[in-house]
Amino acid sequence: MMLRLFVVCCFIFINSLFANLLQETIDNAPEGAILKLPKGLYKGSIVINKPLSIIGKEEGVIIDGEGIGTVIQVNSPYVTIKNLIVQGSGDRHENLDAGIKITNSKQSEISNCIIRDSLFGIDVSMTNNSIISNNYITSKNLALGLRGDGLRLWYSNDNIITKNKLVKSRDMVVWYSHGNEISENFGEYNRYSLHFMYAGKNYVKNNIYQYNSVGIFFMYSKDTIAVGNVIKSSLGATGMGIGLKDVSNFTLKDNTVIYCAQGVYIDRSPFEPDTKNWIENNKILYNSEAVHFHSISENNVIKGNTILGNIEDIVNDSRGTKTDKNEIVGNYWDNYQGFDKNQDNIGDTPHRVYQYADQLWVYNPSVKFFYGSPVISLLSFLAKLAPFSEPIFLLQDEKPKLKL
Repeated sequence: MMLRLFVVCCFIFINSLFANLLQETIDNAPEGAILKLPKGLYKGSIVINKPLSIIGKEEGVIIDGEGIGTVIQVNSPYVTIKNLIVQGSGDRHENLDAGIKITNSKQSEISNCIIRDSLFGIDVSMTNNSIISNNYITSKNLALGLRGDGLRLWYSNDNIITKNKLVKSRDMVVWYSHGNEISENFGEYNRYSLHFMYAGKNYVKNNIYQYNSVGIFFMYSKDTIAVGNVIKSSLGATGMGIGLKDVSNFTLKDNTVIYCAQGVYIDRSPFEPDTKNWIENNKILYNSEAVHFHSISENNVIKGNTILGNIEDIVNDSRGTKTDKNEIVGNYWDNYQGFDKNQDNIGDTPHRVYQYADQLWVYNPSVKFFYGSPVISLLSFLAKLAPFSEPIFLLQDEKPKLKL
């Protein structure tokens, strides 16, 4: 009996010793140390309070949080985390339980990691001049609204976020964070693939987002460039490609928005007086609505875009939105009905957009159930042929292009 008790006690002691080995190694390592971990399973809930590197030297290096708290907590500048599988965070939203949480840091790197079964993926707060790259991130198997954010920037500036893949998380958010480059990321089956709030001077380029509720949504932000992004098949009746709400001095250029309910959504933008937004050379293709205006939105420059295959080109859901006060010129409209006698690829007459029978469902959402049906299509045709109510003038393109 005593021998059995001794063996059990030794097993518990040895198991506890090995469970804390990684944290003890971190605590005992000098600043600037490089810890190269061999393949194996390591206990998580580790805390890094000094500059050092943790690198998996081969595949299969797993750090497991065992369902409690955050798996790796970084509280120092100059930290590198690379080539790891990080899994098993807790599930407490109020604690922001995450695979990797990095705070009060700078010039750090998190790269080539797989982060799975973690409520939040990578949580970055008050961290500057760092790199987050080539990570695969997925959340816990929960309903969409109950998952955590795959990647979250909070008061973090001048970082490079590139080539990450977020699948079945909630959002990627950039809040109160400025000067970040967000490039070549991929998002699928999330809610907001990319959501900005009070963020400025960010550069968003060459990302691919598909099968999310919203592709990219910019709110209360300014001085940002989004170029070369592809947003495809945003899901749901209000699935959105790119949204602008209360934003100023934005440039959207060379993006492709395809197969969404709403291609580009503009709400009270530009927001600041005497500013503009530039929406240029984008491909807005095969959406239910190409451009949707909400609230007063004037002084946008909408130029050189391809607007093709959409059910509705322009939607204005608010009376007095002043859509005609935007500078709209040189776009290709597939339903332009004018001519080009001098063959200069510019229509001889402006392309004018009116709201006909579609105002029935724009101002009465219950009618939208029939949107796209033969009945509404027939009403629209008859309204254009012989208007039974005064059509609403929305905007005109002074120099529409006839060829792509």
